[in-house]
Amino acid sequence: MMISRILMAVLGCFALSGLAFAGAPAEREGWHVHPTTHSYSDLVERVRASVKDHKMGLVTTATASGGAKRQGITIPGNRIIGVYRNDFARRMLKASVSAGIEAPVRFYVTENEDGTATLSYKTPTHVFSPYFKEGGEALKALASELDGIFASIAKKAIAE
Repeated sequence: MMISRILMAVLGCFALSGLAFAGAPAEREGWHVHPTTHSYSDLVERVRASVKDHKMGLVTTATASGGAKRQGITIPGNRIIGVYRNDFARRMLKASVSAGIEAPVRFYVTENEDGTATLSYKTPTHVFSPYFKEGGEALKALASELDGIFASIAKKAIAE
C-alpha cells in the first residue's frame, strides 16, 4: 500500500512536470511563431508598447499563469493580448457581423523553459477566412491590411 502511494506520487510529479513546460506553440497553418531571446515579462511589455506605437488598441488581456499564481501555483508565463481598433471593427461588421466573434485578434506570449519567451499569433487573414464568403472583398482587404499591421507589431516587439 505504501509503495503504491509513493509510486503514484512520483508519477504525479512526472505528469505535472510534463505539463509545466509543454513547449512553445508549434508552427501551423496561418500562424506566425517567433522564439525570442527576451524574457517573458519583457516580451509582454514590448508587445504592449509596439501595439501602442502602431496606433492599435489593447482591447483584452488574459493570463492563466497570473490566475494560477493567485492560487499559489506556479506555471510558465502565458498571456493573451487582444488587439484591435474601432475603425477596423466598424469595417469588419459592415462586411460580416458573424466575423465579429473573432475580434479582437490576439497575440500569445509564452514563457520558455530556458527563461526566454515566444510570440505567436494567427494572421488576421487566417482568423477571418471562414467569413470571406459572407464578407467578400471588403473583409479580405481588411484582413490583409491587418496582416501587415500585426507583422509590424510583432517585428518591433521581437527586435533585439
